[in-house]
Amino acid sequence: MVSTTSRQAYLETGLGVLADQGYGGLKLAEVCRRLGVTSGSFYHFFANWGTYTGELITHWHTESTTLLVEGVRAQSDPRARIDALRAIGLSLPYRAEAAIRTWSSLDPEVRAVQQEVDAQRIAALSDAAFDILGDRRGADMFAKWSLYLLIGYEQITLPDDPDALAWLFSRAEQALIGGELRGIDASDG
Repeated sequence: MVSTTSRQAYLETGLGVLADQGYGGLKLAEVCRRLGVTSGSFYHFFANWGTYTGELITHWHTESTTLLVEGVRAQSDPRARIDALRAIGLSLPYRAEAAIRTWSSLDPEVRAVQQEVDAQRIAALSDAAFDILGDRRGADMFAKWSLYLLIGYEQITLPDDPDALAWLFSRAEQALIGGELRGIDASDG
């Protein structure tokens, strides 16, 4: 086999394996099989499996959160930021994200990255919500509500239903825009 692949292709393929086979399916042989290359090609790009998995998690963090959040934060209109964050939430690779969350329960380094991703997502949502609502507690509750929806969607074993997720996100956004989250108390229920 002739290697015409790239470091980027290995990283994207790893995310594909995570999405299709979960954390347990992420193996060197499977990544190479999907790329149509030998393990020798892999070692041309990565010193070892640990280097690869570390770069894979960093790649996911950067591509699925950091760059997206930076782009959203560049928008001045908070409602446009909320719209952009909703669009991102609806386009994430759910199955890969679920596999990474499973992986994070087993590997402290992956857990640290997962915690950073969650914190970045919560902060972006909360800051945009605060600019709309003017109430920090309500903005934080909106951000948590939205992230809890996303994480639950990623973890559920039912067939994907992006329309249902979009509807749920829109309900949270309606509560935000309508001011229902202003002055709430965590014990309200």
